[in-house]
Amino acid sequence: MRIKNKIHLIFLAFVLYSLPVISQAPFSRGVNLTNWFQSSGPRAIQFTKFTKKDIANIKSLGCDVIRLPINMHAMTSGSPSYTFDPIYFAFLDSAVTWCEQLKIYVILDNHSSDPSGSTTAGIEDILLKIWSQMAAHYKNRSDYMLYEVLNEPNGMLTSTWGTIQSHVISAIRVQDTKHTIVVGGSGYNTYTELANLPHYSDNNLLYTFHFYDPFMFTHQGATWVTPSMAPLAGVPFPYNAATMPQCPPSLLGSWIASSLSSYPSQGNAAYMKQLIDNAIAFRTARNVNIYCGEFGVFMQNSNDSDRCQWYSVVRQYLNENNIPWTTWDYKGGFGLFKKGSNQLFDNDLNTRLLDSLKFNVPPQTSFKMKPDSTGFLIYTDYDAAGTEDESYSTGTLDFYSSDLPEANKYCISWSGFSQYNKIGFDFVPDKDLSKLVANNYALDFMVRGDAPGIKFDVRFTDTKTTAPGDHPWRIRSVIDDSMATWDRKWHHVRIPLSAFVEQGAWDVDTWYPQENKFDWTRIDNFEISTEYTEIIGKKVWFDNIHVSNLDTAIVRVTDVLGIEKNYGYGKLEVKIAPNPMRDFTEISFSVQSESTVNVNIYSISGAIIRSMHDQICNPGKSTFTWDGRTENGYEAGPGIYICKIITSGFVGAARIVKF
Repeated sequence: MRIKNKIHLIFLAFVLYSLPVISQAPFSRGVNLTNWFQSSGPRAIQFTKFTKKDIANIKSLGCDVIRLPINMHAMTSGSPSYTFDPIYFAFLDSAVTWCEQLKIYVILDNHSSDPSGSTTAGIEDILLKIWSQMAAHYKNRSDYMLYEVLNEPNGMLTSTWGTIQSHVISAIRVQDTKHTIVVGGSGYNTYTELANLPHYSDNNLLYTFHFYDPFMFTHQGATWVTPSMAPLAGVPFPYNAATMPQCPPSLLGSWIASSLSSYPSQGNAAYMKQLIDNAIAFRTARNVNIYCGEFGVFMQNSNDSDRCQWYSVVRQYLNENNIPWTTWDYKGGFGLFKKGSNQLFDNDLNTRLLDSLKFNVPPQTSFKMKPDSTGFLIYTDYDAAGTEDESYSTGTLDFYSSDLPEANKYCISWSGFSQYNKIGFDFVPDKDLSKLVANNYALDFMVRGDAPGIKFDVRFTDTKTTAPGDHPWRIRSVIDDSMATWDRKWHHVRIPLSAFVEQGAWDVDTWYPQENKFDWTRIDNFEISTEYTEIIGKKVWFDNIHVSNLDTAIVRVTDVLGIEKNYGYGKLEVKIAPNPMRDFTEISFSVQSESTVNVNIYSISGAIIRSMHDQICNPGKSTFTWDGRTENGYEAGPGIYICKIITSGFVGAARIVKF
């Protein structure tokens, strides 16, 4: 009997050992923190848009996870190497550290797919390169971080996408065997496509799906849908024949009209649960863990009560079935704040929606704008907290330029713009500057230009009210040769707010001449605008933009941008840091004028390892990043390498030690 029991125990142990080890999600509920790292490039990230305090606020709601959408492909140098800009890692490292310190999980979501276009097979090469770098960079970080391969791939069969995804998983595992990888099917990560994924051998995966059904309810008012659903409003949830709107005339004959005709049978909780059951069945069949990465209702045209009811149904069913989730989104059109509000945590949370999600509901107070009584920053290294970037530029606008900043780490550089472009700082909430005007405060900043004749406006715009005939009135000051010498040196400009002159208003494609209606008590934004053709083709820099009552600013950096002392007799000084390198190093040098530059990495035997030919560099300091890989994307082995740079009349070289 004892022998038989022992055999049974050995057999049971063998069976248990043979079963796959499933990574259970260590979190339960959270939000997508959108429109932070979803910028057009690393130097367009408004890093101060969210702070550690915002993450602490999110955790106080009862969240234990944040999904962080990132436009990862745009954070790189592009084809062929797709090397990440070091400033991207600097910003992302801070966000990850805040989450680690606050003990809240963060999913680094590669949100680079275009929902209006199809995902192509060519994306595999990009994914392999970016995820190899990401995994190498974060492999030693805490368990509070997860990787998500690609948000909402679409336009290809899940079987095809699944193969690509398997290659990416393998590439990540070469660098990082610890962190959980979030994977999903094609068809915009729909629940029905999970079953079409291949059987992955990796057991440390979390399978994601998104839920936005019924679409006619969740996306009414959405303008990014084709055809636009902007005219569709008032679709109820659950379906109610008495309040159901007619199909808008502009949508008759479209797929939207067809879907509306099906809404009586689909606009209910039972139908929604049947759809989510697809994901549950997949989990059971595969013995894997699943996660709902997105769900939500666009608030623009939906009834708030019905919207909250929809969230309650989805949240309850996910929780009943032990499915962790992150709602789309925290701030934005699907967010947790009241429609049309300033989205301030202490004043504007949609408490009814929070209750539907069973989040903690913090006390709320009414916001009352008070006149500013002290000065404030607009830009120093970063946009100031409490501003939103609303710039428009056809050229290159870099908020983190290292072109001899006047102070600290960065300055703003701007070139290639057209007439009527702008650098815009939207104040959230609006500001009452009336007291500062009365107390002789001034706009104070540093400016630099690269050629005579530069001319532009600095201006404040007030808030358009509902009063008849009111418009967003402007007040401005013109900056030209009389204010600064455009000699590639920093110059201090100070303009009392009381010296600004009313200009007029641009409102819905119409210009309104000034009517002396500008209102300093409700200022919407501050802008730097290229109103004049004289500035076109030139380059300008800005630093230390603020409103102050102290005229004590001095120019601390007196160098002329683009003129260095280390050129010698045709010798270009090349700096390498870090050196020795492990994962990447930065190659820095300076040129006197716009130049074509060739950067080559050689082995100690003289073989070319990596080439960056015909790169255009602006005057001043330029920096290239070598990710330690060869021309074909393979990891270069440990050893000594030579970096050689050839540019207009100058040659430089430096040794790189890689370990």
